[in-house]
Amino acid sequence: MPRRFVVPTVALAAVLLLPSPAAAQRVAPDGVTLDDEGLPQYSTFSLCAIDPDTGQSGAAVTTRVPFVGRAVPHVRAGVGAVCTQASTVVEFGPRGLDMIEQGVAPAEIIERLLADDERRESRQVAIIDMQGRAAAHTGQQNGDWAGSRQGPNYTVQANIMVGPEVIAAVADTFEASAGTGMPLAERMILAMEAGQAKGGDRRWGNLQSAAIKIADPNTPGRGGDHIALAIEVGEHPEPVAEMKRIYYTTARRLGYREFSRIDGPDVLELKRMLHALGYWRPEAATFPETPPDGADRQAAQQHRRELQRYDDEAIAAVDRFRAEREMNYPGTPAGLVDARLIDALRAAYFAKLKGGGGD
Repeated sequence: MPRRFVVPTVALAAVLLLPSPAAAQRVAPDGVTLDDEGLPQYSTFSLCAIDPDTGQSGAAVTTRVPFVGRAVPHVRAGVGAVCTQASTVVEFGPRGLDMIEQGVAPAEIIERLLADDERRESRQVAIIDMQGRAAAHTGQQNGDWAGSRQGPNYTVQANIMVGPEVIAAVADTFEASAGTGMPLAERMILAMEAGQAKGGDRRWGNLQSAAIKIADPNTPGRGGDHIALAIEVGEHPEPVAEMKRIYYTTARRLGYREFSRIDGPDVLELKRMLHALGYWRPEAATFPETPPDGADRQAAQQHRRELQRYDDEAIAAVDRFRAEREMNYPGTPAGLVDARLIDALRAAYFAKLKGGGGD
């Protein structure tokens, strides 16, 4: 699908229009500013995306008001994702997903949602379906900077940003991780992190929040909702960073802890990366995750325990990786796996996978 970049006439997240001095004192119980008509106003940047390989759909958002996850992001397994923002109409989420299920294209869905809406110029809506078709709307009355960009399997939108560089950072980061095998949730969180690093919402000093939802038809979720992941940071000084911390910790992804001698699934992930890059058992043609032929259940369990153990062989591989990249410093213990090492290892590993060199 061709990439599109649209300035203030296409989609975005929840928005707080800049208030007059009188209106600045009018807030809802959750801290959201009210306009002259008493309606809550939001400001946000968000990302709707799909992963065709896994069938997952996701919506991630951050803003300078609390509890954004209650209103903006909407996902449905095997259907797609919707973000409804600015002068938010929460019902646009389920209604938009219903129309996707009926086969309506995202651009037409937006037109139907806004057809009889007298406040359409204050709305922001973004939609993506499982075919990767995406569309977005940003009304003319949204505050600067506002706009959106659509690309392969995503749409990113923003309002009251420091500038278009926020959307560019989100989109570029998401596109750069395509083809790496990285989970959709991680790709989206890292993309949101890149947008936040560019300044994000320009209303400094306001309360901040962030949220992400991932739907997966292959995961039952709770009560059959097929929600594989739902993180909401209701209020935090660094909500995107906190969302990332929660994701890495609860998913036990490599990077959620520092370790030297320890065992667990993150060690298995570490060894797999080191093997792909030629540092751990380079003589093995493939990573030996499968137990040897003829192994019984007990032997298979022992094989996996050994792979998950951070042993001398793995420590030596880490030390070689660090040494070749001049990452050893006075006081660095043997086999140190810290944030600096993980960032360098991930970059090398995913670059090799994307280049077709992974095993």
